[in-house]
Amino acid sequence: MTEIEVYQNKIRECEAEIGKGIIGQKDVVRQVLLALLSGGNVLLEGMPGLGKTMLVRTISQVFRMSYKRIQFTPDLMPSDVTGTNIMVKEEGRSVFRFEEGPVFANLVLADEINRATPKTQAALLEAMQEHTVTVGKESHVLTEPFFVLATQNPIEQEGTYPLPEAQLDRFLLKVLVPFPTREELKGIVELTEGKKKPVIQPMMDEKELLTARKLVSEIPIAEAVMDEILDLVMATHEANPYIREGASPRAAQAIVKTARARAFMEGRFNVAFEDVEAVAYPVLRHRLILSFDAVSEGVTEDAVITGLLGGRK
Repeated sequence: MTEIEVYQNKIRECEAEIGKGIIGQKDVVRQVLLALLSGGNVLLEGMPGLGKTMLVRTISQVFRMSYKRIQFTPDLMPSDVTGTNIMVKEEGRSVFRFEEGPVFANLVLADEINRATPKTQAALLEAMQEHTVTVGKESHVLTEPFFVLATQNPIEQEGTYPLPEAQLDRFLLKVLVPFPTREELKGIVELTEGKKKPVIQPMMDEKELLTARKLVSEIPIAEAVMDEILDLVMATHEANPYIREGASPRAAQAIVKTARARAFMEGRFNVAFEDVEAVAYPVLRHRLILSFDAVSEGVTEDAVITGLLGGRK
């Protein structure tokens, strides 16, 4: 068995282990794992109580990663996220020492990120993009792997600060968390109210995850598949009554990364057209700015993406 096959099996075992603690939401788990393998960040959108926090906690257990949760509120300060310099006494003199904030973890849950002010939201930008934190004149490198999973409530918008397009673009994927089916809801109630909780076993560690990421990045993409990705992103900039602004170049990079990760998780050694189609929705839905016609007619981002994919076939 080759190294890539060994790690493909390991990731599938991780996915199954996460499923022990999360009822349903298989597509959500799969998409979060795609981002984890691609080295990107995820924006989860869904109603409260759908298990988003439990998902992050379970992933941290399965991958043996440190985990911190930040509850974003209007009074949260940037230093509450990144950390700050504090004055301490050392050998009879006062010196400044950097006190790390909760962003210094492998897995960071930014809960209800759109409730914090833009200044505090921006405190995550450098960490998400550069994997460093600058406080004063000093830059501090974050521990790898580093992964931000942010949540927001799509319904309750009072007292929120919508994420600007530049910050949305920093998220590799935007994953929609659907309400569970009746059977899944029954399973959730039984799991949370039952006396016996599922025991989540660690399946991989940080070094193994980084190795898996390297293997994913080496999966080849045929010229025809690459052309399909480029054509899809360029199509968002063509005349379309439902699109006001198309996707940025990061969209093409994100599709390439996540399509490779999907091929890896499917047990294949090259990227197929079906991989591109599967990842197009979470990659593009937060990178498209819909026109007034789309909003007034109730046309969603996913419906527009479906139209773009249909036009490429």
